[in-house]
Amino acid sequence: MRISAVWHLAALVALAALMAMAGTAQSSEIANLYSNIDSADVTLKGDVAGMALRMDLIDEGRLIMTKNLTVDGPGTWVIRWPAFHAEKGSFDVCAFLWENGTVVSRKCDSFFYGGFEPIRFDVRDFRADSRGMHLAISASDPTVVDIYYMLIDGNKAVYVTREQVIPITGSFAMPITRDYAWKQILENGREYAGRVKIVELNHNQTRSFMNSFLAVDDAMITETYQDETGASATVMGNSRVPFEGSLRFILSQNGSILNATEKRTPVLLTGDDETVEITWNKTLEPGIYLLRTVLLGQGGAVVDLEENVIEAKPLLRSNATDTAEKADFPAGAAALAMLTIVLLRRRR
Repeated sequence: MRISAVWHLAALVALAALMAMAGTAQSSEIANLYSNIDSADVTLKGDVAGMALRMDLIDEGRLIMTKNLTVDGPGTWVIRWPAFHAEKGSFDVCAFLWENGTVVSRKCDSFFYGGFEPIRFDVRDFRADSRGMHLAISASDPTVVDIYYMLIDGNKAVYVTREQVIPITGSFAMPITRDYAWKQILENGREYAGRVKIVELNHNQTRSFMNSFLAVDDAMITETYQDETGASATVMGNSRVPFEGSLRFILSQNGSILNATEKRTPVLLTGDDETVEITWNKTLEPGIYLLRTVLLGQGGAVVDLEENVIEAKPLLRSNATDTAEKADFPAGAAALAMLTIVLLRRRR
């Protein structure tokens, strides 16, 4: 009985180990795949770090091209298909996840290219830049869609977000606009790509668009003020790359520079605004002055500028002191007279 129990326990342990191994193998998988003639994205789940991802584009059973990536973990990976002369028809795309020469997971999908295909919605414009993604979309009939926004660094989507059940009611003549601002801080001078994928589930229609952009810092002058005593400028950030610049105030008269003052701006991101103030060395003499306010980037390049005129007027001398001085004598004389009258009455 004891030997039988031991063998039974050993069998349970072996079975549990096999189930654990099977669960580990199944945990690494291709969860989702989408492709069109220009690009494809594939979502991986599980412990896939170090595995190889292979993407095949197939036309009527004939392999057209292959893309290979080594992935560093789960997430969404994006590839671009090289441009080629594609004939109208149906294409297949297959993704394979390899580990040590063994296919761990496989997924295929198909899409149709060229020809007439009824569409429920149309993307009239799409652009990705250092601020985010900007989209204009219209529909022939009211419909609802899900929109996926992706920020891509290299071949990996470093951030993916999804807006669900978005009503599209605009006509083809009057598209609606959607703006999505990046959540991440971007690195100045680095190349990224923005990708949007729009899914209409009711009719199983999916469309995607993608473009690359170079991340650059940016800001603009939104408001200025100037008078005889000083000047100020309000600067607003216009990029998800931190803007670290400076404002230069140049005061001149009749072509001669009288004052040039430069001050650093606070670090700004999209939508942040700060005001920088300066004062002149002394109140300006009466006359007409030109003030040039220049916004400079990190490298000293001119980002924005604004010119204004200051009309300094003569300062009027206040009459309050003279009035008070003149008023002091009558008031004192009246008081002295009253005092004299009181004394004379007492003597009587």
